[in-house]
Amino acid sequence: MKSIYKRIIVIMLIIIFALNMNIALAVTQQDINNQKNEQNKINNQIDEAEKKHKELEAQKSQTMKQVESISAQIETYETQIAQLDTQINEANAKIKESEQKLAENEKEYERKQDNFKKRLVAVYEAGETTYLDFLLSSSSLVDFISNYYLVSEVAEMDKKLIEGLEKQKQEIENAKKQIEDSKQQLTTAKASKEGMATQLKNSKNEKNKYVSQLSEQEKELEKEIQELKQANARIANEIKIAEEKYKKELEELQNSSSGGGSTGAGYFMRPVNGGYISARAYYSSGRFHGALDYAVSSGTPVYAAADGVVMLTANLTTSYGTHVVIRHANGMQTYYAHGTYGTICVSAGQTVKKGQKIMNSGNSGNSQGPHLHFEVRKAPYSYNGYATAYGQDSRVNPEAYM
Repeated sequence: MKSIYKRIIVIMLIIIFALNMNIALAVTQQDINNQKNEQNKINNQIDEAEKKHKELEAQKSQTMKQVESISAQIETYETQIAQLDTQINEANAKIKESEQKLAENEKEYERKQDNFKKRLVAVYEAGETTYLDFLLSSSSLVDFISNYYLVSEVAEMDKKLIEGLEKQKQEIENAKKQIEDSKQQLTTAKASKEGMATQLKNSKNEKNKYVSQLSEQEKELEKEIQELKQANARIANEIKIAEEKYKKELEELQNSSSGGGSTGAGYFMRPVNGGYISARAYYSSGRFHGALDYAVSSGTPVYAAADGVVMLTANLTTSYGTHVVIRHANGMQTYYAHGTYGTICVSAGQTVKKGQKIMNSGNSGNSQGPHLHFEVRKAPYSYNGYATAYGQDSRVNPEAYM
């Protein structure tokens, strides 16, 4: 009897356990289904968010393209205005030179004209006496020859006096015409500059409108580009002054360099020892870099990549930071940037040798970590902050010459 009860109890327990298992399985499946539905919902939300993100990114990219396009226009206007300023200065210089020349010619013309008047008065006072009468009055052959010589000299002087008056008169007319032409050029250049200045102002206003729509990251990028452009404009101006100031040193470098015109591989040496190249033509983001970055610790010696004349040295708090620019016999310029403040050991106008120490590397200016920024440029040494590849400004690939 006990055996039957045991069996019944076991069977009941098995039934209860099975029911509980089914209930548990049913609950678990429901949970799984709910979780799957929730996951699908979340995935849809993620897809929608990514779609919107891509649309926003595309919009930002288009805005940045607008900024770059307008910035290129601004650079063109600024270049044209600079050229017009040169024309205006040249026209003013020509006017000044022509007016000075005109004054001198008019003074000389008045002097010669006064002499000519005196000559006419003398002839008039002499009466009807002619050169022939003067010759016939000679008392001897010797006297005749002497009188003939005097007559010839006087006639030649009269001729030169008249020719001088005519020449002076023509020069006065030319000077007046040159002044009028220069004034016309000046008026045209000034009018063009005013029109260009208006276009420049409008473009800057339009650019500011687009810049305000950029993301914070893009605004930082735009700020960095502007700092580099301003720094490069200042550097270009200082180098232009240095070219004239150190003309003798540059000529001596060119004359003393054997094969100085070479621009091929092997011309430049590696400017630092150790480290590795952390950036080449392009950053990891894809943005154009136009130089080589050598990741080296602060204080690493930096060497001149080739013989040359130091064009300038400077310490900036932004942009290139502590930097050195060297002109080489092949006409190229090398830029060494982000050095340690106070470590530059060369000076502008100094001739340096290949491998000579010029400063220590560092992390100055617009730098995200210790490194050396090494840049190579060819004439006219211009910089375009919106360049996207080599050939869009004067920067060249340093590795092609090392």
